Amino acid sequence: MKKIVKRYHPPGTPPGTLLPAAAGTAPATERLIEYDLEGCREVRKRALKDCRTKTERGAITWLHLQGTPSPGQLQALGACFDLHPLALEDVQNTGQRPKFDPQPEHYFLIAALPRLDGDEVHIDQISLFLGPDFLVTIATGAADPFAPIRKRLQDETSLIRRNSVSYLLYAVLDLVIDAGFPVLEGLGERIEQLEEAVLDGPDRTLVAAIHQLRRNLLVLRRMLWPQRELISALLREHGRLIDAHTLTYLRDCQDHSVQVMDLLENYREMVTGLMDIYLSSLSYRMNDVMRTLTVFATLFMPLTFIAGVYGMNFGNGNPAAGPFAMPELNWYLGYPLALLLMAVLAGGMVLYFKRKGWF
Repeated sequence: MKKIVKRYHPPGTPPGTLLPAAAGTAPATERLIEYDLEGCREVRKRALKDCRTKTERGAITWLHLQGTPSPGQLQALGACFDLHPLALEDVQNTGQRPKFDPQPEHYFLIAALPRLDGDEVHIDQISLFLGPDFLVTIATGAADPFAPIRKRLQDETSLIRRNSVSYLLYAVLDLVIDAGFPVLEGLGERIEQLEEAVLDGPDRTLVAAIHQLRRNLLVLRRMLWPQRELISALLREHGRLIDAHTLTYLRDCQDHSVQVMDLLENYREMVTGLMDIYLSSLSYRMNDVMRTLTVFATLFMPLTFIAGVYGMNFGNGNPAAGPFAMPELNWYLGYPLALLLMAVLAGGMVLYFKRKGWF
């Protein structure tokens, strides 16, 4: 399963072209919410092209699309909110790095929402359009991530209802950025488990797990690093669609993004060190095995020498065969004496090796 679902237009496609939806792809689900100081209501069964024409005066519109929007949905969005065709094309081209694109009448943003599925990290693209009285959010993936924000909107004392639409944008971005903390927490627990496994005993299966962690952290860094630039760009847009009150909260959001990146960089260093520990443990284990084999080979060297000498059997132990024949071959206790000599040599070498700490 791909960590980042990447889609792009074929080379040479005219700018602003919306490609047909893939076969079997269902249109994105739509949720339209209107709120003000008096209340919050979810509007049902309103066509996208009419989602602003019937909005009450002074109310803020939040339209959320979950899933992959069809070309028809994107065209209706563009007609209703006067969105740029290139921005709609970017919504369709998923897997992009986070960015901020200010337009004359609205802002267009792309953010990356990380999620942890088992041991795999996946990135969902969040596309946002901010206007003077509306916010449009489009999230890929099956699960709607913004249920906590809708729950907060039901509270009469919610700051979202008491502030401008830019505060709603902050709430969405804050949720997206803070989603990195539980993901990194899960990866941190996995790193601790691998550290214990590596120290207990290096195993070849651990290499695949370490490389999987490295890939996850690389994907996170690639997509979360630009989000700091996204928040910084928003902070420089004071006076247009971002009011002074929201800037304070956006600075806190930027601080959270810095914390996420600090954790991410620390975990990357830990995984790199984990690979070094694995290689060091593997090398130590190999040296330990080689030392044991060398000790045993050294123990048998004198024994093999003695057996080889008497295995030559020159003269068959007969003195008449010559002055240099082997008389030991005719000794009554020759064989036990040879075994005893071998045992004494082996025992002496074992004691010597133990004193040296080699055995």
